[in-house]
Amino acid sequence: MSTEHNPRATGERGLALIKESEGLRLSTYLDAVGKPTIGYGHLIRPGETFNGPISQQQAEALLRKDLADTEQGIAKAVRVSITQGQFDALASFVFNLGAGRLRSSTLLRKLNAGDYAGAANQFLLWDKAGGKPLKGLTKRRQAERKLFLS
Repeated sequence: MSTEHNPRATGERGLALIKESEGLRLSTYLDAVGKPTIGYGHLIRPGETFNGPISQQQAEALLRKDLADTEQGIAKAVRVSITQGQFDALASFVFNLGAGRLRSSTLLRKLNAGDYAGAANQFLLWDKAGGKPLKGLTKRRQAERKLFLS
């Protein structure tokens, strides 16, 4: 395990968790809340069009681009030293929910107060889409908590 503090990029474990949680879909689909998506959970923005399937390499490129925004959001929000595992768990969380949700969360408040165990437990509360618990999100949040505590 890396003991580096304040990492700025998602590590291999974080990347693997995001890929596993998002799954890879080379054609456009609607996510759990009905938003058009492609690749590893890339939300299709207004003006973006994907005519037909994309390649795995294109999906990887979209993921890296999306992760840059995710990583920037984490760097701006977190005010305490964190390990690579904690950063990776936060990257999965923010990739899924957005930096705005992190900024307004009790998870971040506890983390920035130095309550790492309390912050870890907050992951488990974010397992709903459209107000309903989803098995996939429950599994993802448990994996994020475990990675955060590693």
